[in-house]
Amino acid sequence: AGRMQSSRSKPCSCPSLKLREVASMYFTMVAAFLVILVVALQGSAPRESDFPYKVPLDPQGLLELSWNVSYPEQAVHFQLLIRELQFGLLFGMSDRGEFENADLAVLWSDGHNSYFGDAWSDARGQLHMDSQQDYQLLGARRAPEGLYLLFRRAFSTCDPKDYLIEDGTVHLIYGILEKPVHSLQAINISALHGGLQRVQLLKPNISIPELPRDMKTMEITAPDVVIPSQETTYWCYMAELPEGFPKHHIVMYEPVVTAGNEALVHHMEVFQCTADFDSFPHYNGPCDSKMKPERLNYCRHVLAAWAMGAQAFYYPEEAGLAFGGPGSSRYLRLEIHYHNPLVFKGRRDSSGIRLFYTATLRPHDAGIMELGLVYTPVMAIPPGEDSFTLTGYCTDKCTQLALPPAGIHIFASQLHTHLAGRAVVTVLSRDGREQQVVNADRHYSPHFQEIRMLKEVVAVFPGDELITTCTYNTEDRSRATVGGFGILEEMCVNYVHYYPQTQLELCKSAVDPGYLHRYFNLVNRFNDEEICMCPQVSVPQQFYSIPWNTFNRDVLKSLYGFAPISMHCNKSSAVRFPGQWEKQPLPSITERLREPSPRCPPSPGPQPAVPVPLQLGQLRRD
Repeated sequence: AGRMQSSRSKPCSCPSLKLREVASMYFTMVAAFLVILVVALQGSAPRESDFPYKVPLDPQGLLELSWNVSYPEQAVHFQLLIRELQFGLLFGMSDRGEFENADLAVLWSDGHNSYFGDAWSDARGQLHMDSQQDYQLLGARRAPEGLYLLFRRAFSTCDPKDYLIEDGTVHLIYGILEKPVHSLQAINISALHGGLQRVQLLKPNISIPELPRDMKTMEITAPDVVIPSQETTYWCYMAELPEGFPKHHIVMYEPVVTAGNEALVHHMEVFQCTADFDSFPHYNGPCDSKMKPERLNYCRHVLAAWAMGAQAFYYPEEAGLAFGGPGSSRYLRLEIHYHNPLVFKGRRDSSGIRLFYTATLRPHDAGIMELGLVYTPVMAIPPGEDSFTLTGYCTDKCTQLALPPAGIHIFASQLHTHLAGRAVVTVLSRDGREQQVVNADRHYSPHFQEIRMLKEVVAVFPGDELITTCTYNTEDRSRATVGGFGILEEMCVNYVHYYPQTQLELCKSAVDPGYLHRYFNLVNRFNDEEICMCPQVSVPQQFYSIPWNTFNRDVLKSLYGFAPISMHCNKSSAVRFPGQWEKQPLPSITERLREPSPRCPPSPGPQPAVPVPLQLGQLRRD
């Protein structure tokens, strides 16, 4: 689509008079329509049920976004509540939350008149009115709590300057205009008070399962904690189930967030401790404190996980997550991530997770299986890479041995990497042909990890393969990043939630260590400097001493693409299923899934690239 640049940057002489006449006619029409629209909306407060999903955009909670998703229309409807309107705001989406190359809806005022328009920012952060207006304004309404702005956007617009809204994480950005501006181009992005918020915009359209009559609830919440006055805190609190608590099924859970702290509680998880210890010490404090008992590291079995913007999580009607009873620990660990960038002091918090459970057990226990890469330094990413992929396999040989004949049903998934992760995709393959995507997040952020219910349940049968690929960015690093548990090491994991539970708890791979050793020998032979690539030097040390020229990068990449793998086909006791798992051939894929082509909405005809005037009265500083 062609773009209207500002006349300064165009060498041609612009037919300004005609354009001005067209624009003024359009303005008059739209203004008349909008005055009617705004007046019509004055009295009708949108019902909360119209916009079921809600998230605060800024840490103070002055901007609140609500939305709904229409799959038949392939569109998202947004409602933005601006509690203290100054001279307008920017709202939009970009690849990773940058203000450059962003797709924006902009409300701005010159102090007398207000305008709304669809805009985009270039690589320098300069704003331009979009020649195709795809953020459609539906109305604006003043209310005692602030200004409501309602607008709509199709998932895909086929406009090269627009963001494609797809499954997975979306980085939303906002900026508040604190001074009047005379035109869109006059907005200086770098001077804005702004930020970003990550959400899953395209929530699955799942019907809520029927809940059991004898359902009880249990709240695992922080005990009136004072949130530390620092930007990031992980808080740990130990809770315990009653003595002799029999086996139950968790059928759903939801967040409990202390009123006023909605913008500070970033994500929460409840872990169950291992049954290997009879007791665990009580603890209530920062997870990284030296005072935290070492034993708490043995509380890693996820019972529930919630991240900002997520709703209640439901188990399918035929399954529940077992807790309580023999062989199950009574001890639970609540972990809350507080994000407090404005460093509020003295805020008290009793947030947590409410579990809904039943003593009437459902037909199946739900299980959690780890897919992806083994935590090992043999999988590494060279420094300075903008997009390096690593793939972990759950092979046909493992599923053939470990899955029941009727297969398993995956209904939810939680993706996980450390700080360099940028995308994670798991694909189901059968007889060498890719069948379907299990879960994909092409804008994945390690700062936003939630258990997501899948749009459709994925059936996996014995002999199927589950292939998980992670994409990493190491442009800010000067040495290789190896696999491992440390935050500066990397992981590539998909925790899939499925039923019926099997003994298979981990189905992951890594490159064969012998082949990696051959790679180190090759690098050594091609290198002028003598680097000791000897067995007594650890694998990380060998990676750290490689000079990362194009040859060494490309050979490592191709090694990961053809070398045999070491398979970890493990039971819950961390013991491998019997069989030969070393030097296994890489699964071969003969037929890949076709990338879905974006569906372009029917064009309503050329819409002039001019803003829509809004009757909001004179705006001023409060």
